[in-house]
Amino acid sequence: MSETIAITVNGERREVAAGESLAALLRAIGLDTRKVAVERNEEIVPRSTYPEVTLAAGDQLEIVHFIGGG
Repeated sequence: MSETIAITVNGERREVAAGESLAALLRAIGLDTRKVAVERNEEIVPRSTYPEVTLAAGDQLEIVHFIGGG
């Protein structure tokens, strides 16, 4: 069994696999990486780095999903 870590996403505790990338988390949640902005530990994460950003125990993420309209 793989190790899990605890992070917080939009104020809710979530268990993820140790070493999981931010991009993988967003896919698991069902979000399009092109339509979200992510703040990690009070710092904006550049979209181009989502695949390389490895989540760490205790990370605090705020995810904003953009919805188009007209």
